[in-house]
Amino acid sequence: MAITNGPSIEIVIPVLDEEVDLPVCIERLIEFCSNHMSGYDWTITTADNGSTDRTLEIAAELSDLNDRVGFIRLEERGRGRALKRAWTQSKADMVAYMDVDLSTGLDALPRAADIVRSRMCDIAVGSRLIKGSQVTGRSIKREFISRSYSLLFRAMFFVSFRDAQCGFKVVSGKVIKKILPLVKSNGWFFDTELLLLSEKNGYSVCEIPVRWTDDSDTRVKIFDTAWEDIKGLIRIRFGGLARARKILSRK
Repeated sequence: MAITNGPSIEIVIPVLDEEVDLPVCIERLIEFCSNHMSGYDWTITTADNGSTDRTLEIAAELSDLNDRVGFIRLEERGRGRALKRAWTQSKADMVAYMDVDLSTGLDALPRAADIVRSRMCDIAVGSRLIKGSQVTGRSIKREFISRSYSLLFRAMFFVSFRDAQCGFKVVSGKVIKKILPLVKSNGWFFDTELLLLSEKNGYSVCEIPVRWTDDSDTRVKIFDTAWEDIKGLIRIRFGGLARARKILSRK
């Protein structure tokens, strides 16, 4: 497949035991990018973090079938850890990630990429909590927790964004270079920490409304994740921000 001369974007799919969903995800992504990302030199990377099923084998097979598709393997688990490794190794002008279940409608990808490409914002994130978003299949419990978490981190940090945990983001190369090394979380708090450290150190975050279909088969443990997020917010509020600013001031 021919490579375009446009700006490069690497789309990372973090996976853990996703032998069923992974081939469907990659097939849909290839088809979409081929038809709607013609202005970009796009690639797709599967970031396997500790799978014990055939996920890694399938990722390798998919890579062999298409020169735009690659994969990496981490023995330790953690979505944040997988994204750090993949994004740090990337040579693309911008990086992105989305969940393997493609809960976020793919039409958001070119919109977000164009925002970062035009330097309108340094990070473009999907949001389920702003006007124009369409959310289906979400339980009242998950919606309540999501909105409560949004109120909590905005009250603590006075940031502009509302939805820190939507599994869809496009990030500029300069944020990867400057901010990513400062992010400590290797788990679900990774998203929030990246956004907080970015905006509080002068990098702009734009939210775009998305079409979101909740995955009824999600493996996210809501209350465990919520507790991890709360501990992360406390860490950032009491020392994490100051530490990041101190490190950045030396560069």
